[in-house]
Amino acid sequence: MASLRSARAARWALCLWGGRARAAMKAMRLFRGKTGACALALRGAICYGPPELYWNVEMNLFAEIKTVVIEKLEALVAAGTLPEGLSFANVAVEPPRDALHGDMATNAAMVLAKPARMKPRDIAEALAPLLAADPRVSSADVAGPGFLNLRLEASVWQGMVGDILARGKDFGRSDIGAGRRVNVEYVSANPTGPLHVGHTRGAVFGDALCALLDFAGFQVTREYYVNDGGAQVDVLARSAYERYREACGHAPEIAEGLYPGDYLKPVGEALREKYGDSLLDKPESEWLADIRVFATDAMMALIRDDLASLGVEMDVFFSEKSLYGTGRIEAAIKDLDAKGLIYQGTLPPPKGKLGEDWEAREQTLFRSTEHGDDVDRPVRKSDGSWTYFAPDIAYHFDKIERGYDELIDVFGADHGGYVKRMKAAVSALSDGKVPLDIKLCQLVRLYKDGEPFKMSKRANNFILLSDVVEQVGADVTRFVMLTRKNDAPLDFDFKKALEQSKDNPVFYVQYAHARVCSVLKKADNPGDSALRGGDFSLLTAPAELALLKKLGEWPRLVTLAAAHHEPHRIAFYLFELASEFHALQHMGKVDPALRFILADQPAISKARLAMIRAVMVVISAGLGILGVTPKNEMR
Repeated sequence: MASLRSARAARWALCLWGGRARAAMKAMRLFRGKTGACALALRGAICYGPPELYWNVEMNLFAEIKTVVIEKLEALVAAGTLPEGLSFANVAVEPPRDALHGDMATNAAMVLAKPARMKPRDIAEALAPLLAADPRVSSADVAGPGFLNLRLEASVWQGMVGDILARGKDFGRSDIGAGRRVNVEYVSANPTGPLHVGHTRGAVFGDALCALLDFAGFQVTREYYVNDGGAQVDVLARSAYERYREACGHAPEIAEGLYPGDYLKPVGEALREKYGDSLLDKPESEWLADIRVFATDAMMALIRDDLASLGVEMDVFFSEKSLYGTGRIEAAIKDLDAKGLIYQGTLPPPKGKLGEDWEAREQTLFRSTEHGDDVDRPVRKSDGSWTYFAPDIAYHFDKIERGYDELIDVFGADHGGYVKRMKAAVSALSDGKVPLDIKLCQLVRLYKDGEPFKMSKRANNFILLSDVVEQVGADVTRFVMLTRKNDAPLDFDFKKALEQSKDNPVFYVQYAHARVCSVLKKADNPGDSALRGGDFSLLTAPAELALLKKLGEWPRLVTLAAAHHEPHRIAFYLFELASEFHALQHMGKVDPALRFILADQPAISKARLAMIRAVMVVISAGLGILGVTPKNEMR
């Protein structure tokens, strides 16, 4: 306690040691972003206090430094250097594009120049010395027209090791979600067959997004919309009936428009076991409804098995059929009508449909243009039947009524035309209070040895999810599916996916985790509590500091990825972190002084073991978000 410079700081530190979490957290909130002896002492107490208190303490260095930047800007306003009334909402602190420029960079001078009516460089030069006075900042340099590059004291990055080991798997967790309820609908494939490779990408993306949002403090519901209310399920029933006839010894008549896949043969066998040959001579009107339910249930069981093989579990399976005949579609349309958004009218012809090619018909229309759409949309046809859009409106109305604060839909790229109309509907139904984000997943192109790869004809020319998982495993499938942003096409090369090289990102990341396990095993697996007592000021090699800085980016990365609904950022970060680790490990082979374990230097060995254990903790947390299993050893 001798290092604590004030009785006040000592008292709050004792709150930590004494388990008085509420008082300690109050102190932490009071001192968040502050500098000086009390704040630094409190931070030190947190680093060495009881581990059970760490989960509630945010350790995001970028957020902390941003708070300092804003405080210094407020000081410039108070001093009259900057005008009053400025908004600091767009001020950011982030890693510089070039690591040679510093540890962090702020755009403060650039974004404030116009509203302040000042030159950005003048603002930067006024701000720089104030930032440099912070004990965590070793230098603040103005570059170009007004960029501010910051370098932090090495002790700041070294201190991250204690933070990570203290919080363990919870390091990097964010509270930006603040418990907000989010519904994420993904996959939602028609229940007419097994999932194919296109569904795989949406399943992986949606599942990783849910895990990411959960890690960032949201309450997440994983939902699958079962499209069992449309004509395609009648087609499924007729297709299954032909396989039933086949099981009864008759040649199936797979007419054009029916589903020809062999996956329906077991359904036909099951129908024969249930009904015998009693359905053979009956008209369609007598068997269609029963077989429709039977076949839909069989396909959903198949889909559930496919999802399970990929590690995907849904919280809710919502049936489209439940919307029909229950008044739920009518209730949603009535809500829009009460807002003056439903009317009878005709639409202009689509592009390319002119004159005799187009017959205008009066329909019931939704004024979606009042909520950002390009054209009003029909909800009821001229014959009185609902359009495909009407049950989708009702379904999202149901989500809103269930009390979700945010909605996210994950669609295939072929649903791009649905984005504006669905956003308009949700905006109208929720009076603009519930945001809807629609993420489109582009196509997956499969290759092997650089050539297009076709694996299976069992499903009539489409490649099954189960085939992909069988070839490379769930872990590889999931990671590779997240190596590109969702709205960019993805090339999946089976040969590279199985390589044990840097060209295979999932192997490279898992190998880093396994290497750390191997080193710790050689050191008799010291526990985190023991490693936390290391002298991290001994971590001074440039490569060690580079690794620590990459670890320090993790909390910020989680926040950004969650805010933008971009789980691919996690995969990119893990690859970069693994690269830093592998580079440092390789340096130890060239220079023995950089090895993780030095028999004659226990202090530095302990610090380095703590550092790589921190790497292991972050990789494990990141892979957990992606739904990939960390490897303790590689074979």
